Amino acid sequence: MAGFLLCGGRVIDPASGLDETADVLVEDGCVAAIAAHADERSRRSAGDAAVIDCSGKLVVPGLIDPHVHLREPGAEHKETIASGAAAAILGGFTAVCCMPNTTPAIDLPSTVEFVQMRAAMTGLARVHVAGAATVGRKGEQLAPMGAMAGVGAVAFTDDGDCIASAGMMGKVLAVCASLGKAFMQHCQDPTLTVGGVMNAGVTSARLGLGGWPAVAEEVIIERDVRLNRAHGCRYHVQHLSSAGSVEIVRRARAAGERVSAEASPHHLLLTEEACTHTNTHAKVNPPLRTDADIRAIVEGIVDGTIEVLATDHAPHSASEKAVDFASAPFGLIGLECALPLYAKALVDRGAIGWERLIALLTIGPARLLGIDEAGFGQLRVGGPADITVIDPNIPWTIDAQAFESRSRNCPFDGWQVRGRATDVIVGGRWVLRGGMLAARSPLSREMVAYDL
Repeated sequence: MAGFLLCGGRVIDPASGLDETADVLVEDGCVAAIAAHADERSRRSAGDAAVIDCSGKLVVPGLIDPHVHLREPGAEHKETIASGAAAAILGGFTAVCCMPNTTPAIDLPSTVEFVQMRAAMTGLARVHVAGAATVGRKGEQLAPMGAMAGVGAVAFTDDGDCIASAGMMGKVLAVCASLGKAFMQHCQDPTLTVGGVMNAGVTSARLGLGGWPAVAEEVIIERDVRLNRAHGCRYHVQHLSSAGSVEIVRRARAAGERVSAEASPHHLLLTEEACTHTNTHAKVNPPLRTDADIRAIVEGIVDGTIEVLATDHAPHSASEKAVDFASAPFGLIGLECALPLYAKALVDRGAIGWERLIALLTIGPARLLGIDEAGFGQLRVGGPADITVIDPNIPWTIDAQAFESRSRNCPFDGWQVRGRATDVIVGGRWVLRGGMLAARSPLSREMVAYDL
């Protein structure tokens, strides 16, 4: 495999603290060298390597999304592993972690291996697998987590449902701790959300829609943090949505608990006011809340309480969303537009800089999934060449109809944003080149990566 040189970009590697204009040489699928930019000398030293001019751009570790729904097996009309992997690449993500709420659930080693096989066939983004913690995600019987970890499951969750039983939750935490794997909790007390379809408050009352209180999220986090003190598992709060949740996580971390949390684009940019009887794309789980909640989540990012960003990419077909708000399924898609939305919510508003944003999208998720030791989420000489090149200033309009995802349920359709991945390298393969996906067979519709 011939190499290539990423030349003259702002190289940001939060794991090592690197942030300077530099050149990155890729050879044989690995990062071969990182050196201060030397103009023509770098080009000459690259030998036969192709030169990619990255001036004015950011060269960063491949972005990682630890929370996506790829719907395969069982709901391929919404998304497939291939279409989701293509969407990830266009969004600048070299790797994603798929959730187990498929049909059947990913609760067996054979299903983990099926997803891995399908992902490898795409030749696009890496797809890591989170296995279900309980059989069928029903919260009644432990799934064979050890066996799933043995074939490569990187974490466990019953995402889409909370493990409501405290007794079962304690068992899950104990097993995850013994395996050295994170447990990622969908924090929702089901007894407090019966009939709830949006945030409980003035807006839900005005619209006549069932309210979903923030305390339904908060009591689960509080319970789990206390349960986990006996086990020391890596406990992760998915799609955190309320100010109260931020405070619980902050206290736990200050006390030395192994607790982390993630924020999603929609919980940083949209409030309950986006919910109307017709705007079903704004129906998400947990629901959109208030400006005060957004301010608290941003503050949690700024002070380090929240170390991970994740899209919760949840595709649904047009027909499923084309119903009244109460009847529509929860979820929106976000892989292809998350990067500029994060920048809009956090960088453009002065909360954090690009270096911190990149950390939240790279080394933070890598550590959560336990893949940092293999060199992911960072730019390390000798490590895998998973690299994203970002033009932070390019303006564009989000067009859901042009997405590679099979679904279009995006409430940000039509938004004017700034910043986009122009080039993506996965394992030394140039799969996004100048903003264009790698060549595609017109018959198979499968991707064929540029192999330089």
